[in-house]
Amino acid sequence: MNIGISKNLPSTIKTIVIPISETDLKTIDFQKIAQDFGLNDLFFKDDFKGELGEVQVIYGSTAKVILLGLGKKMVFAKILKVFRILSKKQVKFLSPKLGLSLVHGSLNETEPKLLEAAINGLFLGIYKIGRFKTKEAEAHPFSNEEAQLHILADDNPTLQQASHNGKAFATTQMKIMDLVNAPSNKKLPVDLGNWARNSGEEWDIPVEVWDKQKIEEEGMGGLLAVNQGSYHPPTFIIMDYQPKSGEAKKTIGLVGKGVTFDTGGLSLKPSAGMPLMKSDMGGAAAVLGAVEMAAKLQLPYRVVGVVPSTDNSVGSNSFKPSDVINSYSGKTIEIIDTDAEGRLILADGLSYMVKKYQPDVMLDLATLTGSTVRTLGYHAAGLFTKNYELRDALLEAGDAVGERLWPLPMWDEYHEEMQSDVADIKNLGTRPMAGGITAAKFLEFFTEEHEQWAHLDIAGVAFADAEFSKQKSATAYGLRLIIEFLKSLK
Repeated sequence: MNIGISKNLPSTIKTIVIPISETDLKTIDFQKIAQDFGLNDLFFKDDFKGELGEVQVIYGSTAKVILLGLGKKMVFAKILKVFRILSKKQVKFLSPKLGLSLVHGSLNETEPKLLEAAINGLFLGIYKIGRFKTKEAEAHPFSNEEAQLHILADDNPTLQQASHNGKAFATTQMKIMDLVNAPSNKKLPVDLGNWARNSGEEWDIPVEVWDKQKIEEEGMGGLLAVNQGSYHPPTFIIMDYQPKSGEAKKTIGLVGKGVTFDTGGLSLKPSAGMPLMKSDMGGAAAVLGAVEMAAKLQLPYRVVGVVPSTDNSVGSNSFKPSDVINSYSGKTIEIIDTDAEGRLILADGLSYMVKKYQPDVMLDLATLTGSTVRTLGYHAAGLFTKNYELRDALLEAGDAVGERLWPLPMWDEYHEEMQSDVADIKNLGTRPMAGGITAAKFLEFFTEEHEQWAHLDIAGVAFADAEFSKQKSATAYGLRLIIEFLKSLK
């Protein structure tokens, strides 16, 4: 779909979206809307309230006008959601050649970030979750190669960039949503590696995908232990984006949990929620997508993404509670619960990142604990760091794009619960409480006291209920958060 910007509406555009907020309702020039699009009367202005997601369609002599309610407060996440709902749920009103007015409504040229959100939402409306259905769904009007989106505004580089970003984000978001939504038999560790390779080829990002032999040679004991019960070999994925012009300002290390399916191992999960465990690589998807987006946007930072990947299955060779395993760092781990497996593979990833790349900032993202979900529900991810400056920057980035975080304590007293009699550390706390915090303390043990490290537990937000699917589905959480954070770096 092509995007154009000008104050001259092409004659081919017969459908125009005018977004209007509740607070701007009294200041909108409905008379101008009527004149510009051949509306015979103004009865509609009394019916339209501007409520969030409200849609009113008016047919004029020159165009079909869609009034779209933005609610009381215009913020990025709500704008994105409203436009995605329009594109997905009200698609019958849309056409392959669509106009979006920044002249007549509440969105205007002074808020390019909100335009980016609107375009991001429109393109996300194309996404179809039913990749494996035998009956193909009706094509979205925007999926047509000749489709056109025309933004009614004065053309300028800022709006061009916002338009480009909105579309670019949607493309990568849909790709990682496909990954997370895919069933485990269609999403093996090697498939995550192939995704990284394909992305690397498209965006000129160096990529390494280690096979099991290489993983054994490197001594990735945590990853190998979790993989013991699986028929499918593990992978260890490295994507290393570096800016093409000039020296990178900083090196950012991203580590993502890539468990493609989690049965819990011998500490078997209850069957009721187990189908959702295909999403246990949501952190990996966010990391892979973030490296791709850094390349798309040509950010001035080196962004290294590391993804250890395996499933956690039950087999005759499964690792067991009471086992003591080695890790890449050389530290030993006592296994208390095989369902606390994500932290084992992240331990190897974090240790490798610190040793190999010495990043200035290091983040890990993982669908790690039910404890964090019970604490924060489905509206925020858990944020764990001792660095208050890093904490505040991540909180600000999350609030800006609607991918919220909430900090939880990282006091050293919680580490006492992770002490083992037979190994350097155990993989589960002694008490059935503060599980998200003790998991973070376990990970901290493998960061070599990195001063700018943060752990993001995204278990409640990477795979959630939404208007766009009948069951829980991927949200692409973390992608926008990471990129917004990177843009804020000094």
